[in-house]
Amino acid sequence: MRDFTFETYQKLLKQIIQSGYKFQTMEEFISAPKNKVVVLRHDSDIWPKNDLKMAQIENELNVKSSYYFRVPETFNEEIISKIVGFSHEIGYHYEDLVRSKGNTVVAIANFKMNLNHLRKFYPVKTITRHGRPLSSIESLKLWEEYNYKSLGIIAEPYLDVDYSKVLYLTDNGSKWNACSSNIRDYTYSEYFNFDIETTYDLIEAFSQNKLPDQIILNVHPARWNDNLFIWLYRYFLQKAKNITKSVLKSFRK
Repeated sequence: MRDFTFETYQKLLKQIIQSGYKFQTMEEFISAPKNKVVVLRHDSDIWPKNDLKMAQIENELNVKSSYYFRVPETFNEEIISKIVGFSHEIGYHYEDLVRSKGNTVVAIANFKMNLNHLRKFYPVKTITRHGRPLSSIESLKLWEEYNYKSLGIIAEPYLDVDYSKVLYLTDNGSKWNACSSNIRDYTYSEYFNFDIETTYDLIEAFSQNKLPDQIILNVHPARWNDNLFIWLYRYFLQKAKNITKSVLKSFRK
């Protein structure tokens, strides 16, 4: 069976619901976390139409999630407005330090400008950085000089979540444990060690109650597609990207 299709994603959501988990947006989780909860975090990297498709699937199942948009790459006013209409959270998927080539003054000015663009559609309270794996610049370092909380931001998940208590899983690389090719989209915890590669592995883990009570799933909508030709294109493109990132990661060690 093909993995990373919208049909498979719907099956995953139904299993999470059947396993007794509630859903919260990132903003809700930071403010008042539930005891048994899944936070669906979506990094909108490309193809915002996929974001809308995923948001519609969630809405049909009464599931709320958090969508983080790049500016300008996925800043589509119509799509963002529709996703807000489904009661999902909107956030900023920022990479301003990379874009400014490390100039923090330029980066924070651009960050504020892009944040204000998104706040025309939603009162943004959380942000996540875009990893830019091929860049040597880490966007999180912007916060060594500035304080995002002074801008009305309550959380950056890479900095404000205790991952000794919360399991973080990401579909980076179109598999759920792509450690060798995952340069920045990961968190470290010595408490969680699960052999999960496919979405079917993840569904099985939920069905057998093998997972902890608090989980963040980072699901990139652009990696999911039902169209066979697009799916095959993404599959082989991702294979090539994973090889490149694995080589790059070995050189950076």
